Amino acid sequence: MVKQFKRKISHGAHDLLFKTVHSRSLIYNTSWEDPRIDRQLLDLDEHSRVVMLTSAGCNTLDYLLDGPCEIHAVDVNPRQNALLQLKLALIERGDYDDLFAMFGRGAHPDYRQIYQQARPLLSRQSTDFWDSKIHYFDANSNKKSFYYYGTSGLFAWMMSRYLMKNPQIRSELLNLLDAQSLVEQQAIYERVEPLLWGPFVSWLIRQPFTMSLLGVPRPQIRLITEQYPGGILGYLGDKIKHVCTSVLIHDNYFWRVYLTGSYTESCCPNYLKQENFAHLRHSANRVTVHNATVTNFLKDNPGKYSHFILLDHQDWLAQHDPVALAVDPPQQPARQQNSDALGGNASGFHSRVCQSIATIFSRAYQSLASARPCRNLW
Repeated sequence: MVKQFKRKISHGAHDLLFKTVHSRSLIYNTSWEDPRIDRQLLDLDEHSRVVMLTSAGCNTLDYLLDGPCEIHAVDVNPRQNALLQLKLALIERGDYDDLFAMFGRGAHPDYRQIYQQARPLLSRQSTDFWDSKIHYFDANSNKKSFYYYGTSGLFAWMMSRYLMKNPQIRSELLNLLDAQSLVEQQAIYERVEPLLWGPFVSWLIRQPFTMSLLGVPRPQIRLITEQYPGGILGYLGDKIKHVCTSVLIHDNYFWRVYLTGSYTESCCPNYLKQENFAHLRHSANRVTVHNATVTNFLKDNPGKYSHFILLDHQDWLAQHDPVALAVDPPQQPARQQNSDALGGNASGFHSRVCQSIATIFSRAYQSLASARPCRNLW
C-alpha cells in the first residue's frame, strides 16, 4: 500500500512537471528521428500529401527534398512551429551562409539584424516567441549556441559541460566523433566508457525532471524501467554503446551537435547542406504550419493524405491529453466531408492510421538487412 501510494505521488509529480515544462517551453531544438531510413520507406513523390508532427522542423525540410506535393507540419506546441517557421523564413530570405551560421554553428554575430529581416515572414505567434528568445543565437551568451537552449538543449548543455571539462574525456569524445572506422570507434569507446558513467550522471539520468526535459513521456519511461534489464541506466548505456561502436559516427550529426554545440558542413542535417539550399528555397511554399493536435487538424482541413508521420504522438496524448486522441463520428451528413482523412470519415481514422503504421513497420522489417543503420539513440 505504501509503495503504491509513493508510486502514485511520484507519477503525479512527474505528470505535473511534464505538463508545466511542455506548456511553456521549446522542447526540441533539433529533431532526433533519423530521416534517411524514413525517406526510403516513405517513398515520397510529387503526389504525396504529408501530415507530420513538427518537432524541430529538421525532418520536415528533409522530406521536402523528395518533392512531395505538400507537407502539413502540425504541433500543439507553438514554439516548435515557431522554430520551423524561422528556418523556412531564413531559407526564403535566400542567404545560405546566414542560415548555416544560425542553425549550423548555432550562433551569428548579426543575429538580431537577420531576425528583423526574416521577421515579416513569420506568424504572430512565432514573432511573439522569437522577439524574446532570439538571443538564443548570441555567441557571447553563457551557453554560446542555440543548441543549448530549450529543455532538451539545457540537458545537453549540462551533460556537455560535465563531460568536456575533463580533458581526457573531451579528447576521447572529439576523436570519437571524427573516427572513420568501427574498429577505431570501438577502441576509443573502450577507453572512455568507464569515465562516462560516474555518480553524477547516473543520478541525473534517474531523475524524472531529466526525462521531462528530454520530452520522454511516462509510458515510455515505465516500459523501459519495468522491462529492460538494468532499467533506464541499462537501456541508455547499451544504446549509447551501440551507437558508438556499431554504427559509423563520422556523419552522426545528432550526437555531434549536443556534444559540441554545432554541426560541421560535412556532418549536419540535409537542410543545412549547401547543395540542397536552392531546392529548399524553391519548394518552401509547399510547407504549411499548424498549431493544433492531429485530430483537430484533420477536422479543420478535410482531404485525403498519403502519409502520416506521428512519432510518439499517441504516447504523449494517451498519458497527458487523452481527449485529443478521440475523434467523434460526424453528427450529420453535411459535416462528413470535414472528416474525410485517408479516404473515409473520422470515426475510422485511427484504425486506418494504425494499418498504415503496420504497413510501414512491415516494410521496415523487410528492409533491415539492406537499410543503413539508424544513427540516433531511441
